[in-house]
Amino acid sequence: MKQKNRMPSFTESHGSLTKVLADHGLASLGDTFVNLVCSLALSNRRGKPCGTRVKGSLLAEGLRRAGLRQYVPSRATRHTLADAAEALIVHAWLKNCITLEESVATLEKSEDLAEGLNQLLQTILRRIKLS
Repeated sequence: MKQKNRMPSFTESHGSLTKVLADHGLASLGDTFVNLVCSLALSNRRGKPCGTRVKGSLLAEGLRRAGLRQYVPSRATRHTLADAAEALIVHAWLKNCITLEESVATLEKSEDLAEGLNQLLQTILRRIKLS
């Protein structure tokens, strides 16, 4: 039987996409989650366990490709864009919009990590219930 992850007590209702993208706490948790997802995808590709850290430039590019740049302040740095992508990805996982396995599979399919992140973010946008 497949069990859904339980909503942690710290999870609040953000109400809007802009609020999720600006949440520094979610970005911090999202950093670890995204690194795990990418490490698992890379491990599956290589056929052996390995860890990786995702560069902010790749996350920022994935966010831009997914059409989310407009929801982040105009003077946002690449670091801020990367944080926004991480916040949205982990928020979607916490809200059961995506699974860990689905996230790994999405990144595994793409040779270009920025494109894989774009695909993952687009899937999230189709499923998430935010204004």
